[in-house]
Amino acid sequence: MATEKTRQKIVDALLALAAEKPFEEIGLPEIAARAGVTLAALRGAFASKLDILAAFAARIDEAVLSDIDADMAEESPRERLFDMVMSRIEALTPHKAALKSIHRGIARDPLLALAWGRVAMNSQTWMLAGAGIRTAGLRGDLRVKGLMLAWARIFRVWIDDDDPAISRTMAALDETLTDGERWLKRADRALCRARPLLKLCERLAAGRPRRRERDTGKDETEAAPAA
Repeated sequence: MATEKTRQKIVDALLALAAEKPFEEIGLPEIAARAGVTLAALRGAFASKLDILAAFAARIDEAVLSDIDADMAEESPRERLFDMVMSRIEALTPHKAALKSIHRGIARDPLLALAWGRVAMNSQTWMLAGAGIRTAGLRGDLRVKGLMLAWARIFRVWIDDDDPAISRTMAALDETLTDGERWLKRADRALCRARPLLKLCERLAAGRPRRRERDTGKDETEAAPAA
């Protein structure tokens, strides 16, 4: 079983290599060598490069969640989420060179992009939770997916924003959150209108016998006279 120290060394090794070369050109033996561990130790710690990236994402999640400003509790959900996103950008900034390589590598590999989407969804769920925004139920699911789209848009701006004040990123974040608020309000109205129909469907599904049960009952009824 790999220690946490070994796992962190492997994550750091992948980030260092990604800052030097295209992500898709980085092999597992190269990561092991840079981390100073055997290939067997690397396999014991992670199953793939994606798993290493997921560990990095978790590290960023933990850094952001451990730095929540208690004074933000009285602010609006929008302001709390703004603060969470800015904290995430701040935590990612030291790794920007590596993230450029990783971002391009993921964009070139549809299967990797699909798998990475699940990791990103988990991170955005935690960001919403950190902002005190509910993620349960259909509304929560919409919020998570909406934030995923928002983060993707903001990240694309930030990754190429070389201004130390990240003015373009700040503007994109403000605009994206404003657009997201409008979209969620429309989605909430649509859900309110659809709620009676959804409840009716649930009741029908709960009270509807399975086909096999109906068929079995029919067979028994038809067989009774013969008995």
